Amino acid sequence: MQYIILTILWISYCTLHSAMITPRFTNFLRRKLEESFKYYRLFYNVVALALLIPVVLYSYSIRQTPFFTWEGYLLPVRFLLLAAGLFLFYAGARQYDMSTFLGLKQINESITHNLINKSGQLNSSGILGVVRHPFYAATFPLIWATNLDVTFLIVNCILSIYVIIGTFLEEKKLVQEFGDEYRAYQDRVSMLFPLKWILDNLNPGKAH
Repeated sequence: MQYIILTILWISYCTLHSAMITPRFTNFLRRKLEESFKYYRLFYNVVALALLIPVVLYSYSIRQTPFFTWEGYLLPVRFLLLAAGLFLFYAGARQYDMSTFLGLKQINESITHNLINKSGQLNSSGILGVVRHPFYAATFPLIWATNLDVTFLIVNCILSIYVIIGTFLEEKKLVQEFGDEYRAYQDRVSMLFPLKWILDNLNPGKAH
């Protein structure tokens, strides 16, 4: 029963988290709130964090003895996964405008684009020339580097599916906003795993 509750809690959280940022919902709020809509991104982040805390606490409260642990010869693999995840977050933060990401910049400036960089224009420098969504990509190595019991196996599977779905939804919004320019970016740079970047470096003379 506890795993059913766990699954319902995480799926409900992920569903609400996505629903609150869909173009249909945000455009509706933009029309209704008008000038006050500038506070919505900050409100969204605060609500997302507030709702996440009890879900995470419940998850930890039902943890059991892990059936899989990163130990012995697997420890270097775990450290590599953690390092990769932290690097992706760090590299992404260097390209993104964290004030926009948190919703603080929107309060003082009129921002209508869906990008979280400073310019609001497509940017393929740094890590964004390796993967299109470094923050989403960072989630995978970080969550799967944990010791696994049934609880965290369920949580990790739900979060992995959610990140993939969320990334495709984000891509859809960006294609609608930037059109062929973003489609060309998709052709050049991989979404989450840097396959195209690896192939380009293995075959430097090949162009997409």
